[in-house]
Amino acid sequence: MHQPVLAPSILAADFAQLGQQARAAVKAGAEWLHIDVMDGHFVPNISFGPVAVRALRSLAAETGALLDVHLMITAPERYLEAFAEAGADRLTVHVEATDHLHRAVEAIKGLGMKAGVTLNPAT
Repeated sequence: MHQPVLAPSILAADFAQLGQQARAAVKAGAEWLHIDVMDGHFVPNISFGPVAVRALRSLAAETGALLDVHLMITAPERYLEAFAEAGADRLTVHVEATDHLHRAVEAIKGLGMKAGVTLNPAT
């Protein structure tokens, strides 16, 4: 039987103390850090991008935590390589955000990351 994985969203963190709060989450037992990426188009809010993932990469490498990136953005395939280069371990894309979901999933895998797919509640 698989053990549950603790993956707190850093979206709840104080952006001015992101590194400290991410470190505290890992110290408290988080195995993954969940990073919600929002573009102001697919969803109304704007949050993180590849720069934030890159900034958390050293913490993840030091602690063994995985960076689980949830792309709530329009046309996520345009940014897959940027998030791979930034150090994401997992990328999740929305069915509704791309016309070619299978291509996006294969591209994520081809870049060496685990792929996830999610649905909006209304779908």
